[in-house]
Amino acid sequence: MLDGPELNAPVSDGSVPDGSVPDGSALTAGDIRDRVRQFLAATNPVSTPRQDFLHARFDAGLAWVHYPPGLGGLGAPRALQVVADTEFAAAGAPDNDPGGNAIGLGMAAPTILAFGSGKQRKRWLRPLWTGEEIWCQLFSEPGAGSDLASLGTRAVRDPGGDWVVSGQKVWTSLAHQARWAILVARTDPDVPKHRGLSYFALDMTAPGVEVRPLRQLTGEAEFNEVFITDVHIPDADRIGEVGDGWKVATGTLMNERVAIGGMSMPREGGMIGGAARAWREHPERRTPGLHDRMLRLWAEAEIARLAGLRLRQQLAAGQPGPEGSAAKIVFARLNQEISGFEVELAGAEGLRYDDWTMRRPAHADFFGRGPGYRYLRAKGNSIEGGTSEILRNIVAERVLGLPSEPRVDKDVPWKDLPR
Repeated sequence: MLDGPELNAPVSDGSVPDGSVPDGSALTAGDIRDRVRQFLAATNPVSTPRQDFLHARFDAGLAWVHYPPGLGGLGAPRALQVVADTEFAAAGAPDNDPGGNAIGLGMAAPTILAFGSGKQRKRWLRPLWTGEEIWCQLFSEPGAGSDLASLGTRAVRDPGGDWVVSGQKVWTSLAHQARWAILVARTDPDVPKHRGLSYFALDMTAPGVEVRPLRQLTGEAEFNEVFITDVHIPDADRIGEVGDGWKVATGTLMNERVAIGGMSMPREGGMIGGAARAWREHPERRTPGLHDRMLRLWAEAEIARLAGLRLRQQLAAGQPGPEGSAAKIVFARLNQEISGFEVELAGAEGLRYDDWTMRRPAHADFFGRGPGYRYLRAKGNSIEGGTSEILRNIVAERVLGLPSEPRVDKDVPWKDLPR
């Protein structure tokens, strides 16, 4: 592990290091570049097998540089991650296919880091980052979407202290490929709904887990419904304390909204990229009205990009807050407007796109698809990761300080709520 002058120093046991480990917060962009170049000199990105290269990069602390030493990082400022990624990309090094494990990298990993034990961090973070183990998210249910705390999946403790879980989850991206899932289940029905939840890692290969695909508007089966029937979960796979599931889940959801709404993109490398290219390549399609919309959308996309960079800088101070909800609202609205503009700009060909039936997360290929696909897929942006309506409530209450909506079920035991 690279936490000093040596490239192969010992790796920690996965716990947060003590004061004997050098403080990575003093590292600069130049330090990160030097470390990456030393690493590349010792580990050829062309001749080294891809998985071996990713293992070595993680162990050198150059996976996510802001994580602690021994867990793929150096304890460096979060803003320096882009420095490491840029250096590796310039060298033609293999990446860990971030689009193929977006839930693991954007949601499961920060949750495990914040709430997991040392053994859990050591067990899960390395194969998660290298892509050897894909993760999915088992939160939403047919009767518990926006009101997630009303979920009914039950986890009952067996005589040995482990858990037996039964229930149904829905809208689960990557469930058909996942090795692990982050799961929220009800462990105490006798207390109000927010207080009776616990958080687990579920082995998706365990007996009793059934995944069924859900076909969507674009033609693909990106999402799934998951049936959980008497599935055994060791207590060692519980993340956080019993009854703290809502607290842990809130941390996960905040990270999800930052991942969706605060994506770090180069200028014209994200939402507006396709529209800007089409505008330059097809001057014959331009009209004064479209010109006005193009300017407005470009400006809003640039504002969103810069706001996303600012949000990521704020994350260096700790866990994400409600600001991520605002970023996600803006992303959903703007992405839908831009994709609609692209379709209109493309004219009669706007809604055509090749059949795409790969069951792969849409965010992995969204910006590489045609305007017709993007137009249809963007309709889900205001639903997934928290509906825009719910997120506006969060912003109103937690950012603007407005009065909260009346909650008549706040102090009622979950078992007594009408369903």
